[in-house]
Amino acid sequence: MRTKGGNFERWRLRARHSRHAVRTVDVLRSRSLRHSRRLAVPRPSAVAPFAVRALTFRFMRFASITGWGSAMPPAVLSNADLSTFLDTSDEWITTRTGMKERRISHVSAVELSTVAAARALACAGLDARDVDLVVYGSCSFEEQVPNAASAVQKALGAEGAAAMDLNTACTSFLYGLTAASGMIRTGVVRCAVVIGVELISRYIDWSNRNVAVLFGDGAAAVVLQPSDTESGVIGALLGCDTEARASLRVRGVGLGYGGRGITLGDTSWDFDGQVIFKRAVVAMCESSSRVLAQCGVSADDVSVMVPHQANLRIIEAVAKYAGMPMDKVVLTVQRYGNMSAATVPVALVEALEAGRVHPGSLLLMTGFGGGLTWASLIVRWGDRVTPLGTSSRELPPCTKSALEMVNEIRATQDPHGRSACGLAQPV
Repeated sequence: MRTKGGNFERWRLRARHSRHAVRTVDVLRSRSLRHSRRLAVPRPSAVAPFAVRALTFRFMRFASITGWGSAMPPAVLSNADLSTFLDTSDEWITTRTGMKERRISHVSAVELSTVAAARALACAGLDARDVDLVVYGSCSFEEQVPNAASAVQKALGAEGAAAMDLNTACTSFLYGLTAASGMIRTGVVRCAVVIGVELISRYIDWSNRNVAVLFGDGAAAVVLQPSDTESGVIGALLGCDTEARASLRVRGVGLGYGGRGITLGDTSWDFDGQVIFKRAVVAMCESSSRVLAQCGVSADDVSVMVPHQANLRIIEAVAKYAGMPMDKVVLTVQRYGNMSAATVPVALVEALEAGRVHPGSLLLMTGFGGGLTWASLIVRWGDRVTPLGTSSRELPPCTKSALEMVNEIRATQDPHGRSACGLAQPV
């Protein structure tokens, strides 16, 4: 490979071994990368590693989002529905969360994911056989083994594609988007489908008002392909606030609860709302500010902010801190509640369908989840904002109301009775 500044290998070796490595890298960057203003990786303290990493990263392709699609269950669970079996009201829920309703799925998370992925592929003008990688971002899994991504791969007909589950709770899609982008930019794969999906209605503790009013089901997916022009994820910060890890825990799901006399489906949630709220605001605010600075852009340069939809007050606090007016923020929390890993991709799809994203737009995506994981990404949109095609794949008809499905789940649960002792034990 050659650049305007001369032989790449000569410059790379000089950057690695010279006492003046920083100056050498700066010269190379100015000659070969003068049209790029952004450095998408933070500067490490060691000079030589910085030189090699910067050179390697900067000569990679970009991973552009070329397709998008969602699959939202049709059954709506309203605040009024929740008040039929919980001590709550529409006013109580709306005032504290901004939520009015959420969706309850009549099909599996894999089926939601498959429909969303098929729509994203059609949008990109691609066939399932073009897919090299399926990333299933979620904390909702029908099985531990085999993984869920392989089920989506099979249902799509993406024969031979790599299949990977990724669970960082509500940030799973953002982590997955970052990971898949890296694989494309390093040439490991050429076409990736990244899914954010949740089916929390199946394992939520419906007797716990603090969590039952918050969550809903849904799925969305995007397609990534290589691009020679700057597009896709151009900056990312990922992390985890483990000091507050115990503030959000779903008891009853996982091998640690085996042999405790717990009936499958019985769960108890540790959910410290005040701690989560404070930590989420700090993590999303600071990471958003840092990733903007890292990419050399300001809030004024961002066209659309696509945040995790956990709580309206959190979103408003993060937007204010980032200097982002609310008319730039995509809001779905009032209609879908918190869909965990699905919130960001669903909001992205709705922003595209509403014409809020334009060619070359800068997007700020930010979120937090159990762990407490956090992530903030800067995405530059490519040239196309309209689908190349549509998919004929649809969800099957739903014959029950959301309230009927929830009551059926509630009838099988007894977390504070038959499973109480096992759920109370420490993990």
